[in-house]
Amino acid sequence: MTLLRVALVTLGDPAALTGGYLYHRRMARAATANDATLSFVSFPDRHFPFAALAGPSVARQVRKQRPDVVALDSIAAAFAAPWPRFPGPLATIIHQSPGGIGHGAVRSIVQRNLDLITYRRCDRIMVASETLIVELMTHGIESRKVVFVAPGRDVAEIGTAALDLRRGRESASLCVANWSEHKGIVELLQAFTQVPQPLCTLHLVGDEEVDPRYAARVRALLARGDLAERVIRHGPLPSDEVGAMYRAADLFVLPSMREAYGTVYGEAMAAGLPVVGWNLGNLAHLARHGSDGFLLEPGDLAGLAGAMTKLGADAELRNQMSHSASERANSFPTWDESAALFFSVLRALVESTKR
Repeated sequence: MTLLRVALVTLGDPAALTGGYLYHRRMARAATANDATLSFVSFPDRHFPFAALAGPSVARQVRKQRPDVVALDSIAAAFAAPWPRFPGPLATIIHQSPGGIGHGAVRSIVQRNLDLITYRRCDRIMVASETLIVELMTHGIESRKVVFVAPGRDVAEIGTAALDLRRGRESASLCVANWSEHKGIVELLQAFTQVPQPLCTLHLVGDEEVDPRYAARVRALLARGDLAERVIRHGPLPSDEVGAMYRAADLFVLPSMREAYGTVYGEAMAAGLPVVGWNLGNLAHLARHGSDGFLLEPGDLAGLAGAMTKLGADAELRNQMSHSASERANSFPTWDESAALFFSVLRALVESTKR
């Protein structure tokens, strides 16, 4: 098979610890097994919209690589909009709604329009969740261009170290999320104050510095006496340690307001964890309320606390939901399967342009 050369255009550091960047690194790692190479080219991470000024420089870097196809990360789509297309066939990988996440009203509107300009130029659109397909259709994107390429359910490494996450309590809850407002860490902690202390220890894994103002709110809550002893902060962890945390926890909780796919929910379910979160976005496509965990109305802190309390107190219920979540996760693709689809879509695009 002919080697497929892919240039993936993103924003800032490709090693950043967010779902989209992790997705791309997994694809890069799987390239050789799929008779491909994948190299990164980045717009500089500047205040919006000034990264767009680097468009000509980014285009020159792409041309130097002589790729067969360019894959554009949705996080960089707005910055490519003012410039002519990259040479050759163009695909995009969409991990977020047009307009991005967590921005003010003006930026969201401007960025949404720029994103859509770029998406309409693309020859192929890969989306990381089924909910994004529906959203793109409402903006007039042609369905024939769109392919669903889900993240994998398996973490990069499954840790085998024996961890005691319960710390003398009945259960251990795990949350894997960077500290940004849409992830709902503040709401999680507010709800956790209502969970009886003997029932649960809560573990937070994720980058605490992505939003300093929001992090200050989280730290203020963590300083409270009723939380200081039973909430453990781990910061960002490598994948093998995250895998070990999944294996040692009893349940997974993330009251996020915006998840295009929710990779961590799929990973948690694959590790046999019941999941607790808001009934928003893609989570309903992953977990079934009452079977694989609890999907609650957004903002229902009492319900969130009740779900953690119920799972913390009832080992039999946890076991039932653990089995159900694990069985459900078996229907999700692995990273190897996702990568095979990712590269086959790009290869088919290249071949179609040669005809």
